[in-house]
Amino acid sequence: MQKYLNLIDGEWLPAKSGAVFQNINPADRREVVSEFPQSDAEDTARAIEAAQRAFPSWSATTSVARGRILGKVSQILESRKSELAELLTREEGKTLAESTGEVQRSADIFRFFSGISYTLGGQTIPHDLPNNLLYTSRHPLGVVGLITPWNFPIAIPAWKLAPALVAGNCVVIKPASAAPALTHEIAKALIEAGLPKGALNIITGPGSTAGAELATNRAVAALSFTGSQKVGATIYTQLAGRMARAQMEMGGKNPTIVLGDADLDLAVNLVVRAGFGLTGQACTATSRVIVEKSVLEPFLEKLAAKATALKVGNGLTQGIDMGPAVSQQQLDGNLKYVADAIQEGATLVTGGSALTEGDLAHGYFMQPTVLSNVTPEMRIASEEVFGPVLAVLSVDGFDEAIRLANSVNVGLSASIVTKDLKKAMLYADRIEAGVVKVNQISTGLALQAPFGGVKGSSTDSFKEQGPGAVEFYSRLKTVYLDYSS
Repeated sequence: MQKYLNLIDGEWLPAKSGAVFQNINPADRREVVSEFPQSDAEDTARAIEAAQRAFPSWSATTSVARGRILGKVSQILESRKSELAELLTREEGKTLAESTGEVQRSADIFRFFSGISYTLGGQTIPHDLPNNLLYTSRHPLGVVGLITPWNFPIAIPAWKLAPALVAGNCVVIKPASAAPALTHEIAKALIEAGLPKGALNIITGPGSTAGAELATNRAVAALSFTGSQKVGATIYTQLAGRMARAQMEMGGKNPTIVLGDADLDLAVNLVVRAGFGLTGQACTATSRVIVEKSVLEPFLEKLAAKATALKVGNGLTQGIDMGPAVSQQQLDGNLKYVADAIQEGATLVTGGSALTEGDLAHGYFMQPTVLSNVTPEMRIASEEVFGPVLAVLSVDGFDEAIRLANSVNVGLSASIVTKDLKKAMLYADRIEAGVVKVNQISTGLALQAPFGGVKGSSTDSFKEQGPGAVEFYSRLKTVYLDYSS
């Protein structure tokens, strides 16, 4: 078991109360992976004060100098990729291949924003008078709070930390208690790369205390959150009361539409990867499959066969396709959604049960699950499950498919499988989602492109990732200069 501490003002410290919590391996409950401080509002306030003290010096550092530190972090993360991927799998549960890809992505994110450091700045604007200069300059906000989820425990901290730091802010981050270790490992890399003390501070503990302090402390100029709609809405309200900048990304109920002209083998492959990859524990995972009735039966037959063939087990084992749910609570919730859907009239095509034989008895495993005869009124058709459960709905045609896809109150990612270019383009125009995929999986994002949802999936104000990510973490000044006399 590895013991971690809070990072405050460059020092690794326990919670003032001395309280701790432990994380266990979701694939094997017999293994305690790590231990963390159970911090409260007082610990968080100390971290915020440390960030305030560090801000004048860090913000005065040039963006290029800050970018050089991020570039070194990228190299450090790559050099430790195997070690970090194994830790990620043991703490969160995803397969080793998935974890390795996530660590590599994190290294790539730091490399990307290291390059962006050379382009940060404003612009010169033509003035209507002679001998006058009109320009903008970009400045950091101050202390920024970050609250990150457990399902991408290194990638999401990376894609928030990198733009926040390169813009010159000082950060207090609270990773999710289910998987905080990788945030600490990023911090170790940043310290090794030369990040000054206080520029990054880490607090672990409950959202009700540590997270609430980040949302309500007046010294926090902005907060970026990824997590559930319920928690995100609460934080957004807290920030709005003091007019702090807010960025909330809160999940989705992502559809993949399969039209009658689709290559069904391709469609099934995409749906299985997007629905069961990462154990369905991704905010962009496919959870609704909307299929034209003309191909419903052959599609379901192929989908059931593919789902049944997936190998479920400990992600550290070679050949495993799908790992466990992250916790008993998550597993129980997944199974409850399946039971409720069947009670409401859905048909269980395959899966639907916990896996408890042999070594699987020690983890939070369940079968990849497919439900058919799902109707829009069912909970399974509108609420995010966040597990390996696919709800299949049937439609008569393209227009009905679009209406059904848009009928929920969220809009993060959406995919369509078709050979019809006109329908693909109409779909891209009409679908209510922040990420639109054509003949691709609903999961998977390009780090150089903007990411964010619409409707209840997001505050829809600032995008994450890509060059525009820096906009949330900085503000522009407009400068008027008259040198005519």
